[in-house]
Amino acid sequence: MNSVVNKKIVILGTGGTIAGKSAVAGDNVGYVASQIGVEQLLGAIPALAGAKDGVSSKASYGGCELVCEQVSQIDSKDMNFEVWQCLLARCQHWLAQPDVQGIVITHGTDTLEETAFFLQCCLDTAKPVVLTCAMRPATAIAPDGPQNLLDALAVASSDDQNGIRGVVAVCAGVIHSAVDVQKVHNYRLDAFSSGDAGVLGYVKEGKLDICRKYEVNSRLAGVFIASIAIKSIAKMTSLPRVEIVLNHSGATGAIVEALLAQRKTATSNQLAGIVIAATGNGTISKELEIALQKAEASGITVWRSTRCAFGALVGKADVQFGDSHGLSPVKARIALMLHLAQGAT
Repeated sequence: MNSVVNKKIVILGTGGTIAGKSAVAGDNVGYVASQIGVEQLLGAIPALAGAKDGVSSKASYGGCELVCEQVSQIDSKDMNFEVWQCLLARCQHWLAQPDVQGIVITHGTDTLEETAFFLQCCLDTAKPVVLTCAMRPATAIAPDGPQNLLDALAVASSDDQNGIRGVVAVCAGVIHSAVDVQKVHNYRLDAFSSGDAGVLGYVKEGKLDICRKYEVNSRLAGVFIASIAIKSIAKMTSLPRVEIVLNHSGATGAIVEALLAQRKTATSNQLAGIVIAATGNGTISKELEIALQKAEASGITVWRSTRCAFGALVGKADVQFGDSHGLSPVKARIALMLHLAQGAT
């Protein structure tokens, strides 16, 4: 007999490999993502009380009732603003319920770091919002999704003493902050890193081992902080368009010139910003730099990041082009889109 349940954990499904299936048992790469609903995912995990026969509506974990909701069913390579918009609204709805302890979001690995960062920027909550995933489909001989989901539930059900607040990602027993998490491997189960910042902690047999406090506000202070009200996001049809341009050996300004030409003829969704994924400590080829200066002169906001996996730019805050404040190019793009959405330049 289960104990009386007083709290809820809401699991929001978006698809991804964790919900993937292959026609060949044990195939870890030739699968189709986003084939299994979130209730069926939970129902297949015997450790969750009440989960059986693919139905998890009465399942519980750590004294919390589990409530499932399918927000989308897509491969995360196709993640877009419309899904973010809906996901944000559902998070806001559930977080406002006093009996909700936390939220778990099942997501594909490819753009998990972007969704996590977007939600961290737009949600103002002390409750945990935990994104989790899988590198193997549900039909694998040894799928990693079930354990990742159990670990995410452990984080979502944790109390304030453990210091997990806001948006985090959990994969392979590791807890990463939304600001620092990056996918760094295309195949292995432990596919994510928090870089120089280090991980927040680990999940060990359902218990949290916390390594550091998540000071998200100090990490975002130079960019903006949780700035756009949910009502504003709900009314938007899109965020300002920002593109990422990569510096590399032999890089010219051709891509930037093409973007500028398109901007002149576009009637909607005009280019508003560019993030340059610079080499090394923010270096940019001469030709590309000239083109970016031209773009900036035409009213496009340009921020400088680095294509290096680890390390923030050093000594670049006072040079031309905006500072990405240590964010990776993909996260700097999101930060700039939200920055521009406020009417800032």
